[in-house]
Amino acid sequence: LKANRNKAFEDFEAVAEDLLKRRVTSRAMLAVEGGSNGGLLVGNMLVREKRELLGAVVCQVPLLDMKRYSQLLAGASWMGEYGDPSTSDWDQFLHQYSPYHLLKEDSTYPAALFMTSTRDDRVHPGHARKMVAKLLEHPTAKENTFYYENIEGGHGVAADNKQRAFMQVVRFAFLWRTLMNEKL
Repeated sequence: LKANRNKAFEDFEAVAEDLLKRRVTSRAMLAVEGGSNGGLLVGNMLVREKRELLGAVVCQVPLLDMKRYSQLLAGASWMGEYGDPSTSDWDQFLHQYSPYHLLKEDSTYPAALFMTSTRDDRVHPGHARKMVAKLLEHPTAKENTFYYENIEGGHGVAADNKQRAFMQVVRFAFLWRTLMNEKL
């Protein structure tokens, strides 16, 4: 995909626009969720120009810092798919879909929940930690940014069914309160 990865984001936006156009849902009720590479997808939905389509974002074990991903855990093995940020790939296309680097202070962002695992052996939890830290410093995003890091588990975020159920409750509670406009 490399330089063509933006097509996935454009397709995702087109689906969201169609759902709204056909009145299947409303912006206030439209949430997106993704983990791992899907975390990169929804991380981009959070920062792209059409983010106003969304009521909420759930971003799990995400890949968000495309400038440094290749230096963390299994990241170096993904350069064939994403590109090499230490080469001209960064300037040519990688910077265009690095959510961490696309956050802007003069923009507003939908409510977001980031979930990760301390023991993730694929996508370093530093991706989610850094993004949340940046959002918590943002003048408008800080009130609507939430974070949960499980100290067990792995890339699947949970170590067992009890933890998996708990993570589902955290996710659904966030979505319920955000989309139903209730304070967390």
